[in-house]
Amino acid sequence: MTQFSEFTDLCVKIESIPGSLEMTDVFAAFLKEADEDELAVSCYMIMGEIFPPWTGKKLGLGPNLLYAALSKAAGISPEKIQTLLRQTGDIGETTYQALRDENNSQSTFSSFFTSADDGSDDGGGAGANGGAGAGGVSSKRGRLSVREVYDRLKEIADVSGKGAQSQKIKTLQFLFSESSPEEAKYISRIALEELRIGVGEGIVRDSISKAFGVPVDLVEFAYMVTNDLGKVAAASRAGGADALEMQRIQIDRPVKMMLAQVTNSIEAAFAEQSEVAVEWKFDGARLQIHKNGDSVRLYSRRLEDVTGSLPDVVQTVLASVTATDAVLDGEAIAVDENGGLRPFQDILRRFRRKYDVETTSHNIPIHVNLFDLLYADGESFIEKPLTARREKLSSIVKTGSKGISVDDLTITNDPEKAAEIYSAALNAGHEGIMLKNPSSPYSPGKRGKNWLKKKPVMDTLDLVVIGGEWGSGKRKNKIGSYVLACYDDVRNVSLEIGRVGTGISDELLDSLTEQFSGLIEAEDGVMIKIKPEIVFEIAFEEIQKSPNYPAGYALRFPRLVRVRDDKTVEEIDTLEKVERMYQGQKETS
Repeated sequence: MTQFSEFTDLCVKIESIPGSLEMTDVFAAFLKEADEDELAVSCYMIMGEIFPPWTGKKLGLGPNLLYAALSKAAGISPEKIQTLLRQTGDIGETTYQALRDENNSQSTFSSFFTSADDGSDDGGGAGANGGAGAGGVSSKRGRLSVREVYDRLKEIADVSGKGAQSQKIKTLQFLFSESSPEEAKYISRIALEELRIGVGEGIVRDSISKAFGVPVDLVEFAYMVTNDLGKVAAASRAGGADALEMQRIQIDRPVKMMLAQVTNSIEAAFAEQSEVAVEWKFDGARLQIHKNGDSVRLYSRRLEDVTGSLPDVVQTVLASVTATDAVLDGEAIAVDENGGLRPFQDILRRFRRKYDVETTSHNIPIHVNLFDLLYADGESFIEKPLTARREKLSSIVKTGSKGISVDDLTITNDPEKAAEIYSAALNAGHEGIMLKNPSSPYSPGKRGKNWLKKKPVMDTLDLVVIGGEWGSGKRKNKIGSYVLACYDDVRNVSLEIGRVGTGISDELLDSLTEQFSGLIEAEDGVMIKIKPEIVFEIAFEEIQKSPNYPAGYALRFPRLVRVRDDKTVEEIDTLEKVERMYQGQKETS
């Protein structure tokens, strides 16, 4: 059994290491000695996760529930927890300080799990093993195993229904009360998926290779097809290289989708290769389709299971895909009754719909444009070239099917031909084009030059800052993101239109925080209300209709270009201009 205190020591050590090579050595040594039952979960937790990516599951624990549990375990108010958080900028350090205070009285809370729940509030004073003072707290080190922490956190994700919030708080309170302050520091970070000690997929991959003496390329292959580094670690220990080579894509276990890099020009893409496969980049939502006989599961770009929201797509796949088993990649777009493109926001409404799905399906029809194939009838296609994948894809999808099609792919050595396709895509209301290497394999989760995307240059708007949010981690004690507004000259009010947190260097972040410090009018937790005086020039890829902002519009992929010190708040762009840009953006593109 691996103690959670050992995992905590590992985290402390890794946080002090500046280089990835040494991090890899340290984690490899830990994996080599880890108990078999805790090998896989250690791989998840070191990246601040509980579930492997293919599940699409998240712990889904809100900060307020964690504050409530910490408040009960530490014997201080939730308000003081939030004050500590404001001072530290890190939930882990906040937890550590709340629990180490020798004046805090803590309860082990074990009785809740060892006796029947009588419905009373068990979050009170110290139990037999609690005790006040630093000595009592530190004596709790080593009570919890890695597996127990993992299982308790998993319980939080699984609990639902009446009393779920209370149960989640009690489970967290138990973990805090049974751990030392330092252990609790990392429990709280993992609970909010904010471990952030610098260990990502690459370090875990290399650590597995080093710990069990298997080639790193085989670890990479196994991870691509399983989307589960815990499973890869277990296979590496149990069967070495042979076990990794046997890993395959599985139906109903989604893998990460291949990604594209941005190219500045069509000519640059052709400079990389003599021939290019060109296709439209649709303005929709990515969809990975798993067909298993008469069963179909649908997964979003984030690998969330959206099958229940898209029953019409399920029926379309069953009627149109002739392969018994298949994993398909495509883009879902919302269309009108004439087959024309509807706003991007409509496709999001379909993906997020939980209730009255049939009515929404009728009101917002979906068309799926398939563009790749990963698996069909027992055969993996990810290592085959794009041309072979597309040939097989076309052979298993009925032509003329309603609601689904294989998109057009043109292989050419002529940049002017690609430019014609680009113009046609923009005129149809889509984002641009994809330029792909015809001989490239499908690389799940990878972004590289085998897939390039060409889209129009961003537009910009001058908007006033009306609020912000305090950052965490490296951005603690700094305003990490900003709330933006345009001006409605009809109603004479500023209307929120979005937020921005990208395009801001660390140096600029320090300067802006100082600049805004005298303009803060109110604070609510980490949220800030700011006097509207400073104007940002914001670049974006598209304006979308949105009910989530008072302006009625949202900016897609906004980033800060510069602070417009030369402009006053009276000169910010108006809602009328936003509306004009929204109406004319397709023509402008």
